[in-house]
Amino acid sequence: MTKKPLIVLTGPTAVGKTKLSIDLAKAVNGEIISADSMQVYKYMDIGSAKIMPGEMQGVPHHLVDVLMPEEEFHVARFQAMAKEAMQGIYERGRVPILVGGTGFYIQAVVRDIDFTETDTDMQYRRELEDYAKDHSPQALHEKLREVDPAAADEIHANNVKRTVRALEFFYQTGTRISEHNQEQKEKESPYGTRYFVLNDIRSRLYERIDRRVDQMLDMGLVEEVRMLQRRGLTKEMVSMQGLGYKEILDYLDGRCSLEEAVYTLKRDTRHFAKRQLTWFRREKDVIWVNKNEFDYDDEKILEYMLGKYYE
Repeated sequence: MTKKPLIVLTGPTAVGKTKLSIDLAKAVNGEIISADSMQVYKYMDIGSAKIMPGEMQGVPHHLVDVLMPEEEFHVARFQAMAKEAMQGIYERGRVPILVGGTGFYIQAVVRDIDFTETDTDMQYRRELEDYAKDHSPQALHEKLREVDPAAADEIHANNVKRTVRALEFFYQTGTRISEHNQEQKEKESPYGTRYFVLNDIRSRLYERIDRRVDQMLDMGLVEEVRMLQRRGLTKEMVSMQGLGYKEILDYLDGRCSLEEAVYTLKRDTRHFAKRQLTWFRREKDVIWVNKNEFDYDDEKILEYMLGKYYE
């Protein structure tokens, strides 16, 4: 049986995926599924660089503007929502195009990773969360390093939620979550996938990032975060941990000046772009699309991608 087609268009933040994704969708009779951890939220338009209905050019977009900022969004929920959207797209005889920069979300769909939850032991989870509060997130992270060094290398020391999950997994199964994830990564994709990574030379990419942050501020990023704060959103919530939100929240809470918040946001966005590229380099069967090799000509880039898709 021939595998169903799936196109992935990813790349570092601010590289220019949005416009290209629309052109690609129109060329292949596709519909776009956002693989972005922030654009899924309502009221979070500026900081997430969300595509607006007027920019969609009639191309259906899924998983954009569908959750309230108070709701949790994680990879297993993304996978379930994306698979449901894909089913509808296939039924309409169209091609799903996953577009966004969240590599783990994309991998969850492409490799159909199994997120079957082990039963949560709430008491153990609370013990771990209390340990992080009483000692520090770094101290909890050291506990993870003792049992699963590979997972500790993969998970940032400040990411208490993922650290807790990895320790929980080991406690409940006796298996390291890093080994489980590796097994899942090596699964063959159930789809006929074309996985494109749009990229640019670093200096130009960093320039685009800085410019985008400036544009966000001009568009009213501070006001957007202030409005979310008035709704009762705090930095502990998943939605407010996104780039652009946590930094401006620090400014609004008086923890730093606006100038310092903007400096931190630009710096951390550049670091994030670097981590994204590291992730995509580890993925299998990826087709790199380096914009400079096409003289920054959108038509040439699209033509190349279509050629690869129809191969």
